[in-house]
Amino acid sequence: MSCHQTAEAKPFINVTPLIDVLLVLLIIFMVAAPLKPHDFKVNLPSELPKDLRPLIADDLTLVVTIQPDMTLKLNGLTDYMGTVGDPSKLGETLSELFKERKNNHIYRDEMLTRFDLPEDARIQKTVFVKAPRSMPYFNVTMVIDGLKGAGADPVGLQLDDLK
Repeated sequence: MSCHQTAEAKPFINVTPLIDVLLVLLIIFMVAAPLKPHDFKVNLPSELPKDLRPLIADDLTLVVTIQPDMTLKLNGLTDYMGTVGDPSKLGETLSELFKERKNNHIYRDEMLTRFDLPEDARIQKTVFVKAPRSMPYFNVTMVIDGLKGAGADPVGLQLDDLK
């Protein structure tokens, strides 16, 4: 080597400690993720009002009842509306009902004067699901999915001991 040629050391970064730290962090997050509580906010009445007046049910209210034998009923009618595993009959019935409501211009109360919205968004499509408390929530979600597929919006939940 001549004196004009100098050996330059190329920089070398050792990534092994970095990978070790990342793996430890990954393991910590994998262990801690299932411990994070998953919840959602629900507005429940704190107590019944003192002046309990009889409430008159709205004629447009749709209530889907999940029977203990997993069959579905719409507003307590005896017609077969399918089962929790196959709510297609219920979906067809609701789709026809929503089309009829659109043809007859049956709007939700808060949408009567909202001419800026399309008619489909103004139609009364509220459906309540009523199920026994002992019913697994998975079955209720299957019915809710079927209702959403039929166009129901919003979908509410009703306790089984309310009439």
